Amino acid sequence: MNAHPRHDAFAALRHRPFLFLITGNLLLSTALLIQTVVIGYELYQLTHDPLALGLVGLAEAVPFIGLALFGGHMADRREKRRLMQQAGAVVLVSSLVLLWAMLPSTQATLPRHALLATIYSSIFILGLARGIYSPTSAALRAFLVPREIYANSASWSGTFFQAGAIAGPALAGFLYLLLGMSGTLVVTVAMVIANIVLIGFIPPQPVAPLRPGGGDLWASLREGLVYVWRTKILLYAISLDMFSVLFGGVVAILPIFAEDILKVGPQGLGLLRAAPAAGALVTVIACNWFPPTRRPWSTLLIVVAGFGAATLVFALSTTFWLSIAALFATGAFDSVSVVIRSTLLQSLPAEDMRGRVASVNSIFISASNELGAFESGLAARLLGTVPSVVAGGIATLMTVGYVASRSKVLGLFKVRIA
Repeated sequence: MNAHPRHDAFAALRHRPFLFLITGNLLLSTALLIQTVVIGYELYQLTHDPLALGLVGLAEAVPFIGLALFGGHMADRREKRRLMQQAGAVVLVSSLVLLWAMLPSTQATLPRHALLATIYSSIFILGLARGIYSPTSAALRAFLVPREIYANSASWSGTFFQAGAIAGPALAGFLYLLLGMSGTLVVTVAMVIANIVLIGFIPPQPVAPLRPGGGDLWASLREGLVYVWRTKILLYAISLDMFSVLFGGVVAILPIFAEDILKVGPQGLGLLRAAPAAGALVTVIACNWFPPTRRPWSTLLIVVAGFGAATLVFALSTTFWLSIAALFATGAFDSVSVVIRSTLLQSLPAEDMRGRVASVNSIFISASNELGAFESGLAARLLGTVPSVVAGGIATLMTVGYVASRSKVLGLFKVRIA
């Protein structure tokens, strides 16, 4: 008899509710990325101001961060499938408003300041919806597969997410050329509706019973924050990701590289936006066969340092395909970090804590992504596009060095989660 059971790389996909969840998330993330790309390109065409792109991230990050802790509390207290559908309905309404704002007739009659206010307000509402949807989805995932395949489910969840991150930008450029702005946004509305339907196929999951005193809202929110603060490997893992993407992320200002530096237009922008996700997809699929959770902490430090180095290569590149390769590498390195953090988030918290812990992680992610987008736009305006990205890559490497010195003292290098 074989003492070591054969590793099943497809174990999580054999659970249909989990497959419904990650397919629905794939549709939603793809739709939102298509919206982000085409609206970002349109905004830059209208304003030629890097800060206008950064404000898109700020408009989504502020409500998301403000609501995410409450979203985690709701995820631990409410039936998760229904809560996700309600958040998806809000996304649908916001997407319909964006579609209306981008109609040629609306743009011809609406004053420019009113048009911009409508766009940013719709993105603000999307941020509110994501503040509920994101921690609820993360909490629900752990209920849909057995504990022994959490790492596998994290890899497949990352695989589907990165597939959407590739498909979104690539489809954005293609649909924009084929259907125009309005037609592209009609497609995204249909994808949001499909997400709501798919989530409805997931069986209702039981709500974990409240602990004594667990009904108090502020005590509940504080409990999630305290748990992350005291669990050092979680705290350092999500902090490392936040600061690396906050400083080193370049996605928000890619329209400037596409238009002014590499001069490749909207088709090239779609490829630039898809390149990090392509690298992530290839790597996260490999993680299903070669899990990076044997020595998670040292692996995490290495891949985040690689992310910073690849960012520096992209900043200094003036060749389109070298830029594509550097962005591909940033996604490959980041995907390993995602798998490790997702496994930690599923494995460590108790069932009635997962939503709140996931919400803390979501806040850190939003701070790195959306606030990072604002930081990128602001830095590009103040320092210049290329110098701002060089500074971000250097800051990422410095962050890795600092966290490595702190984690060595705490003994995190010896941690095992698989």
